Amino acid sequence: MTRKSSLYDPAAPIAVVGIGAIFPGRGDTTGFWRDIFEGRDLLTDTPPTHWLVDDYYDANPLTPDRTYGRRGGFLSPVAFDPLAFGIPPAALQTTDTAQLLALVAAKMTLDDAERDSGGKFDRTRTSVILGVASATELTAHMAGRLQRPAWVNAMRQAGLPEDEVQDIARRIESHYTEWKESTFPGLLGNVVAGRIANRLDLGGSNYVTDAACASSLSALQIAMHELRAGDSDMVLTGGVDALNDILMFMCFSKTPALSPTGDCRPFSNAADGTMLSEGIGMIALRRLEDAERDGNRIYALIRGIGGGSDGKGTAIYTPLPSGQARALRRAYDQAGYGPDAVDLVEAHGTGTKAGDKAELEGLHQVFGETASGNDPWCAIGSVKSQIGHAKGAAGSASLVKAIQSLHRKVLPPTIKIEEPADVIRDSACFYVNTEARPWVSASTRPRRASVSSFGFGGSNFHVALEEYTG
Repeated sequence: MTRKSSLYDPAAPIAVVGIGAIFPGRGDTTGFWRDIFEGRDLLTDTPPTHWLVDDYYDANPLTPDRTYGRRGGFLSPVAFDPLAFGIPPAALQTTDTAQLLALVAAKMTLDDAERDSGGKFDRTRTSVILGVASATELTAHMAGRLQRPAWVNAMRQAGLPEDEVQDIARRIESHYTEWKESTFPGLLGNVVAGRIANRLDLGGSNYVTDAACASSLSALQIAMHELRAGDSDMVLTGGVDALNDILMFMCFSKTPALSPTGDCRPFSNAADGTMLSEGIGMIALRRLEDAERDGNRIYALIRGIGGGSDGKGTAIYTPLPSGQARALRRAYDQAGYGPDAVDLVEAHGTGTKAGDKAELEGLHQVFGETASGNDPWCAIGSVKSQIGHAKGAAGSASLVKAIQSLHRKVLPPTIKIEEPADVIRDSACFYVNTEARPWVSASTRPRRASVSSFGFGGSNFHVALEEYTG
């Protein structure tokens, strides 16, 4: 295709033309929406495929090297045909699950984008920009294999004979995958994007971004820059997180941020912490004019995205409402409308008391400026009440939920709200929508939704979305 210009309107809407999702529950894009619509609770006990509860669980949060969390949101097994993607079966053991699952989701997203347009897009100008936070599971696994000198030293200090020391060390070593030529690329986070570009023959940019739990939306911001600058004609973006292993549970346990009662209840007075999850959410983006020209199905429009840092605060992991409010204002400045025109906010909503309190305060700083009475007009919710906190993919789960809600004209539910948090109950801006219902909107404007995602280190993002009415 011929490029029309080297620079496009920086405020022009961006069209969502494809969706791919793999999250706890039914698993695929349609299944994920059905789970949301039905208000299913998808948090379960930790399956033995991830880690053994007997090895690591202790109800006392202070017990060293033990987690007090034993439940979360976990993916069901996903069928993967290595030959369909041109991957030697022997390389699977040295390829991280995140790379393989991301391939499945990317193929799902591209197929969706191609379905109505007949494949009218230039693969050489299609980019892959994904949020991938922290390391991959295979990184920790291979690092564990390198602890052999520590095992040997401990056994020698215990007085074991050398032949027994070496025999036991070999037995321990056998629990780890051997190093191979394919191990290094197989454990790299950036290769999550690179493998997609390689296997699906995409010639645009490919890389990942890390903004902790806001990684998905940081990738979205760059994807929109690519399209608005004319550097790409289509971008696959979103978030990938298959790291729900014991390392992540230990990290969140010792912060501590996990719910001691084993549940995630954002915006409820019973909220006492978050629950960990995993998943992949991707969307395909094009400039609106290109999508309309080529006959793409358009799920929704992205009108603006705002990013902002907390600046100087107390602890690096303590969220600041003012920093979050900064991202909101920038999103609406770019979108060209104010928060009074927003019907739904899919919040970060982790279920931690401090996090939810800071988020609601930041939202009220912005939305409260346009509140004209005591009747709240904007629904607020969090998909984490159903699947838990998907960390680097959390923003993509929220984004897919909001896009599907706009496309289907349905206000989605947030579950586990027996008693709303005080700041919501008394709000002049927000109410918690607890059951799915038709999204009734004024005919004078399109339906509008927004998505927030925040990460450790004060990385804040807010996205303004709009129903497509063309």
